[in-house]
Amino acid sequence: MTTSSTYWHSRLQQLDQQLVATAHLWRPQPFKLHRPEWCNHYPELTEALLALDERQLASFNHDPAVLLDWIGRYLAQVSSLNLLCRLPERPPAEYLSPDNRFFDGMPGRKRTQIEAFARGIGRVQSPLLEWCGGKGHLGRLLGHSWQQPVTTLEWNSDLCHMGAQQARRFGIYQSFTVVDLLQPGLQLDASGQHAIALHACGELHRTLHRVAIEQNLDALDIVPCCYAFGVEHGYRPRTKGLSLQLSRDDLRLAVTETVTAGQREVISRDREMAWKLGFVELRKQVSGDDQYRSMKPVPKAWLQRSYSEFCHTLAEREQLQLPVQTQWAEAEALGWQRYGEVMRLSLLRNCFRRAIELWLVLDLACDLESHGYHVELGTFCDRSVTPRNIMLSARKKEARSEIRNTD
Repeated sequence: MTTSSTYWHSRLQQLDQQLVATAHLWRPQPFKLHRPEWCNHYPELTEALLALDERQLASFNHDPAVLLDWIGRYLAQVSSLNLLCRLPERPPAEYLSPDNRFFDGMPGRKRTQIEAFARGIGRVQSPLLEWCGGKGHLGRLLGHSWQQPVTTLEWNSDLCHMGAQQARRFGIYQSFTVVDLLQPGLQLDASGQHAIALHACGELHRTLHRVAIEQNLDALDIVPCCYAFGVEHGYRPRTKGLSLQLSRDDLRLAVTETVTAGQREVISRDREMAWKLGFVELRKQVSGDDQYRSMKPVPKAWLQRSYSEFCHTLAEREQLQLPVQTQWAEAEALGWQRYGEVMRLSLLRNCFRRAIELWLVLDLACDLESHGYHVELGTFCDRSVTPRNIMLSARKKEARSEIRNTD
C-alpha cells in the first residue's frame, strides 16, 4: 500500500481524538470496580452484556469482529472507531523457502509466524540486523532467502550458541552478538543495515526505533508486542500534538487478547481471576472499605491449593485477618459470580484494544516519517496465528531512490 507523508499522521490524529473522547468507556476496569460509571449511562448495553450466556461470551472473546459489530449496535462510537482501525494485508512477496530440515526444532506456530513475516517484508537488499533474535530463526530464514549476511543480537548466550550451530549446519553467514539491548548508553554500529524484529517487547522495539533514526538504517521491519514492557508510569509519545495520555494499565489493555493459550493455561488464568475476585470481596467484608487495592502477582503454585488455603496464604501476605467462620464454598461461588460479571462487562473495554495498539504503532510510524522514512503499515498474518500481527515497514527515502535508479 502506497501512502502520502500525511496519511498516517491524519489517521493518528483522528484516532487520538476518538480515544480521548471515549476514554470513559475503555479506561475503567471492571475487575477493580463493581460497576463502572458507564453502566449508569448505558443501562441497555449493561443489561445486554450481563445477560450473555457462556456460548455468546466465548464467541465474542474468540472473534473481535463479531463483538465490535454487536456492541456497535448500542454505541456508534465503537463502530466509527472500528472503521478507523482497519489495516490492509501486507501483499505477500516471493522468497526462497528452504526444505523442512531447515525448521528442525522450531515450534509449528513459530514457523508459521516467521514465514509470514518473510513474505510480508518483500525484497531484502541490505545486510540484516536481527533484533533480540533468540536462536536467530527469522534472520537465518531471510539470510538464506536473500543471500545477505545476518547479525543477530540477543542477550541469552545459550540461545546465541544454539543459533550459531544451526547457522553453520546450513551454511548461513550469520553471526551472533550477546548484548543487552536495554543497557543505558547502548552503542551499535548499525548504519546501512536492514533491521528486523518479530514480537520485540515494549522498550526493545522502541529502542530499535530510536537506533534506526540515530544510525540511519536503510530499512526497518518491526512487529511490536507487549507495549507496557519498560514503561514505569506513562507512555511518552514521539509525535507532537497528541492529546492522549496512556498509563501502564492502558498499555496492558492493548495486548490482553490471546488466541494461542492452551486449555490448561486458560483454566489456570480463569481460576486465578475468580479466586482473586472472591478474595477482594472477603477483604471488603473485613475492612468495610469498598476501595479497590492492588495486589502483587500470585505464584501459580498457590492455585493448586484449596480455595481456603489460597485465601489464607494471600491474607497473610496482605496482613489481613479473615473471619474464622467464613463459608468457603459461598465465598468461592461469589468469586466466580464476580468473574462472570467482569468478563462480560470487560467486553466493552476489549473493543478498544486494537485502537490503542494502532495508536502506539502509528506514533512510531509518524516519527519515522518525520525523519525521512517511507512507512507502510499492514497485517502480515491472520490473528489466529498471532493477534500481534501489525507490521511496520520503513524504508529510508534515499535508499528507495537508489534502488529505483539501479533497476
